[in-house]
Amino acid sequence: MRKPNDVTVKDAISKMLDVYRLRRKFDETSILSIWPEIMGTAIANRTKQIYIHDKKLFLRIESSVIKNELIMVRQGIIQKLNEHAGSEVITEMVFL
Repeated sequence: MRKPNDVTVKDAISKMLDVYRLRRKFDETSILSIWPEIMGTAIANRTKQIYIHDKKLFLRIESSVIKNELIMVRQGIIQKLNEHAGSEVITEMVFL
């Protein structure tokens, strides 16, 4: 039997992330960890460096061909990553 002030673990963790202002960093980390699953192993294996700073996703790709392909579809990639996070975590992609 649930009591009136009981909350689920999901709600408690979500509230804790908001109270301690960790939500943005948590979402950024989840995007970085899901990168190979969203983009596939071929692109993930050629991604040498990936990080997020000020809502910008920085990528170092070793293949110029793949880099050019990603530049052409960058808005779709940003949209997919933000959908995964559930909020706007990334606004821009920068290729190093």
